[in-house]
Amino acid sequence: MTLFQNIGLFVLTSLILLMISVPPILFLIWYFYDKKQSQHSILRNFPLLGRIRYLLEMLGPEFRQYMFDSDSEGKPFSRSDFSNIVIQGKYLKTVIAFGSKRDFNKPGFYLRNSMFPKQKEEMKVMLSPKIPTKRYVGTEGLFSRTEHLEGVDVSPWTLPDENAIIIGSRCREPWHVKGPVGMSAMSYGALGENAISSISHGLGMATGSWVHTGEGGLAPYHTVGGGDVIMQIGSGIFGVRNEDGSFSWDKFKEKAANPQLRCFEIKLAQGAKIRGGHVEGSKVNEEIAQIRGVKPWKTVDSPNRHNQFHDINSLFDFIDQMREAGGKPVGVKVVMGGPDSADELCQHMSETGSGPDFITVDGGEGGSGATYQEMADTMGLPIKSGLIYLDDALRKSGVRERVKIFASGKLFSPDKIALALASGADLVNIARGMMISVGCIGAMKCHTNTCPVGVATTDPDHQKALVIDEKKWRVMNYVITLRNGLHTLAAATGIDSYTKFNRNHVVYSDQYGKVTSLEDLFPYPTT
Repeated sequence: MTLFQNIGLFVLTSLILLMISVPPILFLIWYFYDKKQSQHSILRNFPLLGRIRYLLEMLGPEFRQYMFDSDSEGKPFSRSDFSNIVIQGKYLKTVIAFGSKRDFNKPGFYLRNSMFPKQKEEMKVMLSPKIPTKRYVGTEGLFSRTEHLEGVDVSPWTLPDENAIIIGSRCREPWHVKGPVGMSAMSYGALGENAISSISHGLGMATGSWVHTGEGGLAPYHTVGGGDVIMQIGSGIFGVRNEDGSFSWDKFKEKAANPQLRCFEIKLAQGAKIRGGHVEGSKVNEEIAQIRGVKPWKTVDSPNRHNQFHDINSLFDFIDQMREAGGKPVGVKVVMGGPDSADELCQHMSETGSGPDFITVDGGEGGSGATYQEMADTMGLPIKSGLIYLDDALRKSGVRERVKIFASGKLFSPDKIALALASGADLVNIARGMMISVGCIGAMKCHTNTCPVGVATTDPDHQKALVIDEKKWRVMNYVITLRNGLHTLAAATGIDSYTKFNRNHVVYSDQYGKVTSLEDLFPYPTT
């Protein structure tokens, strides 16, 4: 038997012994109660064994996560996924020993290395001024924990001014972005104030990044770090709505006047749910209700689509109004359903000269605090496909240069981000990677307001587990290591900036070992 099987047997035996130690009178009560109840069939025939079965069934997810699943088996994130993110945040490290655990016999994508990599001094990246951060040093045992935070200065690994990515060049206030990764849409309400504040502080200290409000509206916790902010407007138009639920241009202009708010994103769809958002009433406290413009302690379900527009023409009119009223870039968030999903949108942009300044494409593998199983599993293309098809649509219509692409959907490591950039993304949003940085353990309780580590909850008792002044350093370190890793991959690929990844830098190895360039699999369209 394996070590994990022995541990499992020990735990099972301990549970049985624990039940044996229960007073006999309690067994008799259980026995006769279970025999007469009508809800559970197994308890009617096997009362005592049935209790043991339900106990093991209840503990099963935790047993599998920590004992029986291999390092790469867990879904939606494996043990390796979690540990890699945690290690980056705690220790500022990505170094491993002995070799990769990837199964190289399975088909997959690889980055094409150059015979002559770039030297450090050839890379177009900002290494100074150094940024102060804190990382853990020492040892951590089961009973003796001597780890402590130690101050250290790190390079920002951001882009020079001349290589900054410009969003909304035609706007009165264009946004110059100097880092490739930031926070994906996560609302205050879906996450608590401690989690949002930790991410805001961490990204603000890292510089060159951004915080994303999600559809729940702009909360004070999104701006406490002093960094750039993207405000999303979903179909519920939270934060920019009147009491009757109509769009408020006065509240919109008030938000646009905030110097930290750099652009607006109209959410048309999300990878995990191609419909309106959902927040349980237990999460909607008085403050959240005031920010969103809804009633407290009432479950909130957004409409499936915006009422302000109903087709591409009216969408573009609404975008033009927002850009004129706010003076800042306006984008849309979409999910690609097929190869031609964005063709009409992009063609209309070419014909009218109007439309969004950026498009966020979300993959079907994206996460959510609450959605429906059938929708999460089957609707919306994965990010690898959706990203390339959106990039193709923009290129075919001749508008790729003025429209930037954000990508999101489990892009939580430097290699995954590099593949996304090579497939057409300009920038990458990360949600669950940020959550793991502030303590998420994958308990799958996001929709219940009982997150055991205080991340996806607004309950004060649960939130006290999350200490902002500790977790903010982990967020900062995570982002810094992502940028450093991208820089390393770019140098190994033979390019002097991670903004220059393209399809020719990626190859696909099939089950037979035959290798094909991504550019051959998906040729760039001719305009």
